[in-house]
Amino acid sequence: MGGFRSRSESARKGNPRRHTGRSTGYEMKRPQRRQEKPRDAGIGDPARDAAFEVLRAVTEKEAFGNLELPKVLRRRKISGLDAKFATELTYGTLRASGLLDAVISKAAGRPVSKIDSVALDTLRLGTYQLLRTRVEPHAAVHTSVEIAKANGAGKASGFVNGVLRTISRTKADKWVERVAPGKSIKDVALRHNHPEWIAKAFQQALKEQGAEDELEAALAADDERPIVHLAARPGQISAEELALITGGEHGRWSDYAVYLEEGAPGEIDAVAQGLASVQDEGSQLIALAMLETPLLRHDAGRWLDMCAGPGGKTAFIASWGQSERATVDAVEITPHRADLVAATCKGLPVKVHTGDARQLDQLSRLNLPAEGFDRILVDAPCTGLGALRRRPEARWRKTAKDVPQLAALQRELLRAAVDHVAPGGVVVYSTCSPHPTETTDVVRSIAADTGMTIVDLGAETPSLAKIAKNGGAAGPFIQLWPHRHGTDAMFIAALRRPLASTQ
Repeated sequence: MGGFRSRSESARKGNPRRHTGRSTGYEMKRPQRRQEKPRDAGIGDPARDAAFEVLRAVTEKEAFGNLELPKVLRRRKISGLDAKFATELTYGTLRASGLLDAVISKAAGRPVSKIDSVALDTLRLGTYQLLRTRVEPHAAVHTSVEIAKANGAGKASGFVNGVLRTISRTKADKWVERVAPGKSIKDVALRHNHPEWIAKAFQQALKEQGAEDELEAALAADDERPIVHLAARPGQISAEELALITGGEHGRWSDYAVYLEEGAPGEIDAVAQGLASVQDEGSQLIALAMLETPLLRHDAGRWLDMCAGPGGKTAFIASWGQSERATVDAVEITPHRADLVAATCKGLPVKVHTGDARQLDQLSRLNLPAEGFDRILVDAPCTGLGALRRRPEARWRKTAKDVPQLAALQRELLRAAVDHVAPGGVVVYSTCSPHPTETTDVVRSIAADTGMTIVDLGAETPSLAKIAKNGGAAGPFIQLWPHRHGTDAMFIAALRRPLASTQ
């Protein structure tokens, strides 16, 4: 169990009020002081106030927790143990919200859809502390009641108090048994904070690797907060040097990876100077697949990144390409993300183009090579199911209905790449998702339609050989897993055009 402290600051200053009456919901007879507006100062507990602010932003504005929290911490000038506690509360509550909602519904005797939004976020924050941290129950209950009052939900404070006291009287493992008692995939998924449909997608992908029995291990690892991965830019700094100056550990799979257990990577000089970047080791392997997969032709150094934003892989590829006198055309459909690519790749041989990569011939500033590009990367938009560790609320936002539309887009992008790769050239296709509909199904269908050859990455690409031998091979493809490799669940495939194209 996590947790950084046992009592709140407010609880230390005096004994919390004890309510012995049983809550019956909002209609409690005891009068409540009317409060029209939230108090800007919250309850004076830095960590809990920050966490609750982020939860409200996620609920009300559909903000991304991993982007919102750093902004809130900076604005509130929170650091040290308070920042760690705020991070634990925020990410933990967002990650576990499905399980928390199931427990809250049981304790409240009503579905969470019938609970006021502010009260529900308050209950989630309090319930997470009760079930998943070492915070003392009275502190979790008391501070949650105060948060409700401070944020305009004073009428619901008695309800919040009653529900949390009910939850506090039963141990965490017993609550989990109540809401997810069986061995069904639905219950297994809920115990590890995943919707059922995502668990089924993981199960299908594992089955393709003959590892269906690893589902629970995969879900458990996907529920853990990942450590920071750094990427040393090729030709700029070595991983050994980066590990030495950061105190990190050299990565297991990528020759350019460094692991950091903790710390603020944005404050590292090598990152600030553009010598290194924050990048999951799986993403590094995607870039290396594009760079190392053998061609059947001379590499003329015309490379294309079709879905470049925000630019991390583009910069890695271009840094490598400098020694090969290669140039990279980077296409990004969103202007803001195209600007990020340009900023990330400043000083590197990269030309950024804003537009739809499915219509490359309509990009006026893109000089298409006559024979086609030597190497193309299609890091396609996807459900992001493989990167849920880094986006704690995403698992509860996405639905199975998102998949078919994305798969259609992925096919269109890959087909466009095939149309513009030179004979003997290579197209690398990747997603941060293991869902077969987004991965193997897409690649096999395009290969069958176009006559492209599917490359056995584990056999032909040096940087992927080791990971293929360690549970990363899914036939000729690479499928990474958090529980096996410590990376995001990235999928990597490569297609090579025959010299005598059948297109």
